[in-house]
Amino acid sequence: MSKPKYQMLIQWSDEDDCYLVGFPDFPGQHWRTHGDTYELAVANGIEALESLIIAYEAMGDSLPEPTVYKAA
Repeated sequence: MSKPKYQMLIQWSDEDDCYLVGFPDFPGQHWRTHGDTYELAVANGIEALESLIIAYEAMGDSLPEPTVYKAA
């Protein structure tokens, strides 16, 4: 799989006592996975994103256009 260029939002949640991971470019559920540490949240996020892309492709759905920012 080529490197996906989707945003991954990682945010601490006091309520859940963990880091929550979401993908703003994909509609639907706001948070997709989590991790007790930032590093685990990143690893789980990468896995969740790969699974999400595979699911879209399996269903024949078009992937959303990734939001890409350019550095100055």
